[in-house]
Amino acid sequence: MQSIARRIADELSVREAQVAAAVALLDEGSTVPFIARYRKEATGGLDDTQLRTLEERLGYLRELEERRESILASIGEQGKLTPELEQQIRQADTKTRLEDLYLPYKQKRRTKAQIAREAGLEPLADLLLSDPTRKPEAEAAAFVDPDRQVADVKAALDGARHILVERFGEDAELVGRLRGLMADKGVVASKVIDGKAEEGAKFSDYFGFSEAWAKVPSHRALALFRGRAQGVLDLRLDLAVDDGQPHPAETAITAHTGIRDLGRPADKWLSDVVRWTWKLKIGPHIETDLMGSLRERAEDEAIRVFARNLHDLLLAAPAGPRATIGLDPGIRTGVKVAVVDATGKLVETTTVYPHPPRNDWDGSLAVLAALAKRHGAELISIGNGTASRETDKLASDLMKRHPELGLTKLVVSEAGASVYSASETAAAEFPSLDVSLRGAVSIARRLQDPLAELVKIEPKSIGVGQYQHDVSGSKLARSLDAVVEDCVNAVGVDLNTASVPLLTRVSGLNETIARNIVEFRDRNGAFRSRRQLLDVPRLGPKTFEQAAGFLRIRGGDNPLDTSAVHPEAYPVVERILKKTGRELGSVIGDARFLRSLAPDEFTDERFGVPTVEDILKELEKPGRDPRPEFKTATFRDGVEELKDLQTGMVLEGVVTNVTAFGAFVDVGVHQDGLVHISQLSNSFVKDPHTVVKAGDVVKVKVLEVDIPRKRIALTMRMGEPAARAAAGEAGGPARGGRDDRRPPAAGKGPAGKGQAAPRQSAPKQPPKPAEPVNNAFAEAFARAQASRKR
Repeated sequence: MQSIARRIADELSVREAQVAAAVALLDEGSTVPFIARYRKEATGGLDDTQLRTLEERLGYLRELEERRESILASIGEQGKLTPELEQQIRQADTKTRLEDLYLPYKQKRRTKAQIAREAGLEPLADLLLSDPTRKPEAEAAAFVDPDRQVADVKAALDGARHILVERFGEDAELVGRLRGLMADKGVVASKVIDGKAEEGAKFSDYFGFSEAWAKVPSHRALALFRGRAQGVLDLRLDLAVDDGQPHPAETAITAHTGIRDLGRPADKWLSDVVRWTWKLKIGPHIETDLMGSLRERAEDEAIRVFARNLHDLLLAAPAGPRATIGLDPGIRTGVKVAVVDATGKLVETTTVYPHPPRNDWDGSLAVLAALAKRHGAELISIGNGTASRETDKLASDLMKRHPELGLTKLVVSEAGASVYSASETAAAEFPSLDVSLRGAVSIARRLQDPLAELVKIEPKSIGVGQYQHDVSGSKLARSLDAVVEDCVNAVGVDLNTASVPLLTRVSGLNETIARNIVEFRDRNGAFRSRRQLLDVPRLGPKTFEQAAGFLRIRGGDNPLDTSAVHPEAYPVVERILKKTGRELGSVIGDARFLRSLAPDEFTDERFGVPTVEDILKELEKPGRDPRPEFKTATFRDGVEELKDLQTGMVLEGVVTNVTAFGAFVDVGVHQDGLVHISQLSNSFVKDPHTVVKAGDVVKVKVLEVDIPRKRIALTMRMGEPAARAAAGEAGGPARGGRDDRRPPAAGKGPAGKGQAAPRQSAPKQPPKPAEPVNNAFAEAFARAQASRKR
């Protein structure tokens, strides 16, 4: 445990004692949000990000230790564990290194090398390796023995070769060296499988592609793996070989084994052994390992992108407790309407048919106006699916005809609404409500409080990821669940209004206890104090400790129950009040007074300065919401479809997704546009998330529109000439699951045929002309060039 704590401490650049304390708390069943918020003294102030990393690395290193002990036991049982081997195994710091060392001792099916040894051919292999002056055929003749399945000289030499190939291929030092060589200089190359070009046209960017293994970005790697999985692409990893030169890996093998071609009788045979070792043993093994590592690396990055976007979406600004009309757009089947009151309670539903074939525009307006008036609605929330712009126009007309209603309309992402509609959660909440109308309820509520509504939906169905369907489902689920948990606990939950799905995400609670809380609340009325939680079935002291600080009670018996101050720390507040001679009601919100207090005057053996500082901040603004202020975006009238977009248009839009290569923005045409990373700012941008996040309202300029491929290139650099920018830097398909960023353009790449095209200008360097990245942008580039010549 000490070595694990020390290693994690080094990786996080913190003290070993901090890690040990955090590990102890995790092992006791404490959650990351609880430790980050309420155990700062113990961990020295480790935040939730550090704790999540610590938790992940702790799991990996513990698995590594378990595997290490298992391998030591296995080799020991075989009677082959030497002190030197044991030391190597104990010093192995990765699972890969551990498995390399175990490879020669791993139980496996009988190999050709084992059969050759049983036939007595190992002395022949050792003789030719140690003394290449011997003639292979002459020496092999002495080992021919039909009774031992060695029929002739060729069979004897083949057997000796199998023995050396296996020996070299299971040399941990050699394999490790070659793996490092491939990781540093290996090239991933893909080509289209014969006869698959038309079927796999969407992968055409990868029909003749290569890029250094170490530099392949996540989205590109996942696109390559998808193409291979669909039988379109042939994918290979190898080292670049100059004409007339030996393969670098074979050169490394000869150097390691001492084999040299000096024209001696056995040198050619040994060179063939080296070639076989690489081509049939080590090469395929390392290719499999490194392609697996590339996938893992790509998945980890994709999951990080998804998690970061989900975090931003969940913490998007809530419209707050305002009665809202939710519109789930539809053409033939009509627009589903749901009205929820300020608390999110469903009060009325209906369906209107403003669009073809009924075209009941005026009737729909009358119905909506009556609903708004009857329920005092302030907001209209419109789903962004099919017919959203037409429905948005209906809402605009409603607001023009009835200004007295004071309505505000917004288009929201309806991603996951259909999943919620058909879920058990929705069925339990609205058992008698039609599935199609449940979606309208969700659309209305996600405007009021995105977090409270989106927690009801499986995170991966929310649709802010990058190739989320190509990554490990269990790993994605763990990461996204952690994000949801952190977001819910960062905001806090109203104990008297929270749903079961929302309560389930609170630190320490599970679905059973969350359901028990709601049932207790239904039977006994609203909670008056946090202490009442201890009366809920199956909610014991440990669960109370983990959950209480994140649950809020508004208008209860104790004003502190509204805040993030944990009940265990209430005595600290009492100490503050006693020492200052103030009443709690007069202290809450008095920023000047609270900031004048010295935190170290109120510490004790349990609560130190960090906790007291948090308490003073909470008293200053109890239950403060960390989410930003609610803002709206206004889509431009008359711009409703791709064909309505014109180069140079300046539009307002909402960021829907942020990836490693840029941001996707909804400008109201049913197809998100891409602001490439190079177009996010006039200054150099390394990470798009430092500039924008999901839910941001931004102004963009249209650079290029490719209608056949449904691609929109946008820029946030308002001074950028559209045609030049489109030709030089824009590119990429529509968001979601396809080729999210252009692959390297043809050129002098690592394998002589692929190299990444310029992505953006480096700081303080003049921009360089870039190659066109697709037909539409090539045309724009040509027009710009012709214009300059004229």
